[in-house]
Amino acid sequence: RGGGYGGYGDDSPSDDHCLTNAESKRHQSQSLLRRLGPYGFFQFESGVHRVQRVPVNDVRMQTSAVSVAVLPSIPEGKIAEALPHTELRIDTMRASGAGGQHVNTTESAVRVTHVPTGVVACIQDERSQHKNKAKALKLVGARVHQLRKEEALKKRSSARSLLMGGGDRSERIRTYNYAQDRITDHRCKASVAGVRSWLGGGRAVREF
Repeated sequence: RGGGYGGYGDDSPSDDHCLTNAESKRHQSQSLLRRLGPYGFFQFESGVHRVQRVPVNDVRMQTSAVSVAVLPSIPEGKIAEALPHTELRIDTMRASGAGGQHVNTTESAVRVTHVPTGVVACIQDERSQHKNKAKALKLVGARVHQLRKEEALKKRSSARSLLMGGGDRSERIRTYNYAQDRITDHRCKASVAGVRSWLGGGRAVREF
C-alpha cells in the first residue's frame, strides 16, 4: 500500500555525535538520496513486483503481482516553449475576399508556418500587417503547444507501458516472500530479510 516508500529519507542521523564508518556511509547515502529527489530515488522501482504469502483464510501459498510505473513530472513551461524565430517562416500577401478598396491593394495578410511541425496559420482580419502577424503567431503558438502536449502524452503513455511491462510474472523485478520473510531483487540477484520492516519504513530498499 505504499508504506515501503513512505519513509525513505526520514531516518538519517540529525544529532552531532561522532559517527562510525558504517553510520557515516549510511548518512552520506541518505543525503544523496534526498538530493536526487523522488524520481531519482524511485526510478528503478518500475516493473512487476510479486508478492508470495499465505492468506489468513487458507494454508496454501498464493502469488500476486502488481505493475509499477515511475515517470518524471513534465513542467508545463517546458512543453510550451517559446517558438524560436529560426523555426518560423513568415509570408505576406494581399488579402482576398470582401473588404472594399483595401483588399488586394496592400500586403496585409500574413501566413506563419512552424517549419518543424508544419503548423500553419493565415490571418487577414486586420488592415494592419503587424496586427495580423501578431494574431498568426499567437495562433501558431497555441497549435504547436497543443501538438507538443499530445506528443508528450503519447511518449509518457508509451514509456508507462514499457516500464510496467505486460504484467507477466516473468518480467518481475522483485519478490516479497512473507513466509520466509525475504525480499529478492531479481535484477541484481540479491536478497534481504525483513518484508514487514521494509513495508513499514522503506529502509531495506537501500540494500539493493
